[in-house]
Amino acid sequence: MMTAKYAFKQSVPIMAGYIVLGMGFGVLLESKGYGVLWAIAMSVFIYAGSMQYVAINLITGGASLIATALMTLMVNARHLFYGISMLDKYKNTGKYKPYLIFALTDETYSLVCSGKIPEGVDRNKYYFLVSLFNQFYWVIGSVIGSVVGSVLNFNTAGIDFSMTALFLVVFVEQWKSTKDHASAITGVVASVVCLLIFGAGNFVIPAMISITVILLLMRKFRKGLEEAAGKGEVEHV
Repeated sequence: MMTAKYAFKQSVPIMAGYIVLGMGFGVLLESKGYGVLWAIAMSVFIYAGSMQYVAINLITGGASLIATALMTLMVNARHLFYGISMLDKYKNTGKYKPYLIFALTDETYSLVCSGKIPEGVDRNKYYFLVSLFNQFYWVIGSVIGSVVGSVLNFNTAGIDFSMTALFLVVFVEQWKSTKDHASAITGVVASVVCLLIFGAGNFVIPAMISITVILLLMRKFRKGLEEAAGKGEVEHV
């Protein structure tokens, strides 16, 4: 019970964002002629916020399977890189692991990686419940948006920017929650440089690769400093 309460409390900020963003997705999907069953199916089985927004245009535009696969790879390429950092956290999660892998979003990642889990809270169950709560919020938002969109007429211009807005909020919250901004600065600088070099349509994968390589080098450098400091303390004693 304590684990469920803590997971829900931690997921409340995501709930506020996901319900609104899910509603935007549902409204857009409905405006293209796809009803609530489509909204539920896509939010349950795809569950990839930004990709679901992109998928609307792919579906309505008659994109081929190859084009859809390539676009999905481009949009969700970041998961390949930051998912690696979850190997240790999800190592001994047992029966929860398949769902944890499937349900890992940017916002869930931020919750799992930020802060210490208090005593009395089951770590693996906490990871599972946070992931489950977040997907539930998204599904509910999608359903509400689809239903409302079928009743009222909306001007959907600009709704797809809502995912970008959420990413910015997550970035700001993570910036404020720690004094070490090296990772954030690395991500911003690498992304801007790759954007200038490769252009808006091709910078995502090079940026992710650059960020991963830089962070691995930084980790190795810091580990070396810690080991050197530890040896120094031993010699001093």
